[in-house]
Amino acid sequence: MNEHQSRRNFLKTSTLAMGTGLIANTALANKIPKKMDEVIIGHNSHKYKVVAGWGVLDADKNPVNDCHEMVEDAKGRLIMCTNETKNNILIYDKSGKLLEAWGTTYPGAHGLTISNEGGEQFLFICDNARHQVIKTDLKGREVMKLEYPKETGVYESPNRFVPTETAVNPANGDIYVADGYGSQYITQYDNKGRYIRHFGGYSKEYADEKFDTCHGILVDTRDKKNPTLLITDRSHTCMKRFTLDGKFLAVYHLPGTFVCRPVLHGDYIFAAAYRSSDQSWNNSGYIQVMDKNMKVISTPGGSEPIYKDGKLQRQHKDDPNQVFMHPHDVWVDSDENIYVPQWSSKKTYPIKLERIA
Repeated sequence: MNEHQSRRNFLKTSTLAMGTGLIANTALANKIPKKMDEVIIGHNSHKYKVVAGWGVLDADKNPVNDCHEMVEDAKGRLIMCTNETKNNILIYDKSGKLLEAWGTTYPGAHGLTISNEGGEQFLFICDNARHQVIKTDLKGREVMKLEYPKETGVYESPNRFVPTETAVNPANGDIYVADGYGSQYITQYDNKGRYIRHFGGYSKEYADEKFDTCHGILVDTRDKKNPTLLITDRSHTCMKRFTLDGKFLAVYHLPGTFVCRPVLHGDYIFAAAYRSSDQSWNNSGYIQVMDKNMKVISTPGGSEPIYKDGKLQRQHKDDPNQVFMHPHDVWVDSDENIYVPQWSSKKTYPIKLERIA
């Protein structure tokens, strides 16, 4: 059974639990207790205080389902996608005030990437229910769609394409699409949406050049002369580095951690892990912070990162205050604060973490 199937099974289980009253109602779940203001999480140089009640909206007017991903535009606005078709896109200011809401046609809204093109910004929405990647402007006007990549010759039908994430190369606008819930290929397009190449594919057993849930992808520009791709191989609990033309370079093992996507901020990589392999599915996620050498230095909501003989030891959730349910993404603002959208979190809004160290 692959990761996507396991996720569906978990959703079925959660639905049964809701029917028997084991899950708190939405109104209560949307409120973080005030005592959370005193909670400190994280390790070493990256510690955070929970900001209680940030971004909580009127669920009757602006509901959420799964809060999948978040980006920031040039105006400092925080843009989040949810698979709630009353408002797939919610746009916040940094105080948590809602500025805009739009989008009613993205039932599988999952991946969200922002790109800059000649002074204008665009969003790439991965909709894994529509089996498409949709490019929009910041008001929601659709300007391009990427259908299933039949040019590759590896797809039998559109429903085998279930995209989870995109990355855009800022140097030339090339688009990389990660088919994380489908056939496990990375497909590269030019900035007009024309097919260039594909690589990867599925392997249940670990293999350097293949994936089992290539859930997230990033163009890592920290080496200005030699940018590369960072791709999560979630079910194999690792990140992998590739050249921009798809050649495998390195693997970074994250034992115990089902990591969603890498997010670049300064010299650091931040990532949400929606669960740990050492625990049950229910509420077992945390955040990871990695330095320029791809060493984990802090795990807010998780166990302290410990290395022995150069190898990271297996990690697990360590969150007695139950800050997180299933973190799915992070965004780091200019003040080093983190915003955390969560999957399967009882329809709750994102969590803000204020950097204190």
